[in-house]
Amino acid sequence: MLHFLPGPLHRTLLRTAHAARLWYWRITRKRVRGCNVIAVNAAGEVLLVRHSYHARDTWMLPGGGLGRDERPEVTASRELLEETGCILDAPRHLGTVVLDRKGWTNAIELVVGTTGDLPAADGREIEEARFFAAEALPANTSGPVREMVARWLADQNGSSA
Repeated sequence: MLHFLPGPLHRTLLRTAHAARLWYWRITRKRVRGCNVIAVNAAGEVLLVRHSYHARDTWMLPGGGLGRDERPEVTASRELLEETGCILDAPRHLGTVVLDRKGWTNAIELVVGTTGDLPAADGREIEEARFFAAEALPANTSGPVREMVARWLADQNGSSA
C-alpha cells in the first residue's frame, strides 16, 4: 500500500496515521484483534522486527491486524511475507494474548511456524528484521514479546507458561 510514495514520506504518513489510530482507540476504548507470528529458522532462532512508525528502537514480533473472519494462521503468513519477505511454513495457532493498552485492549492471536528464508526489511514499515536466539533476545525487546516467546518455549518443552 502506498508504495508509489517516496520512502521517507511513506514512513512519515505511517507514523502520523498510527498516532491517530492509537488516540482513536483510547477515546473509544476499542478492543482490537491482531496477530503476531513467531517465525523460527532451522537454528531455532526467532525472527524479530523494528518498525519505522512505532517504538522504533524496540524489537517486536512481525504481525498485524486480523481481518474479519480471517484465520490467525492466514494473517500470520500474510503479515510475515509483507513485512520480511519470508514464507511461513507449518503455521500453528498457539493461543490468544490479551494486552491492556491504557484505554484500549489488544487481543493478539499468537501463531508459530518455521521459515527457511532470510528476512529483508521493506525499508518502509519495517526498518530492520533479524533472527535472534530465543533464550537471548536483545535487551530492547518489548516485554510482551518476551512473554510470548517464553510461552512458545514452554510449549516446546511440554510445560505451561
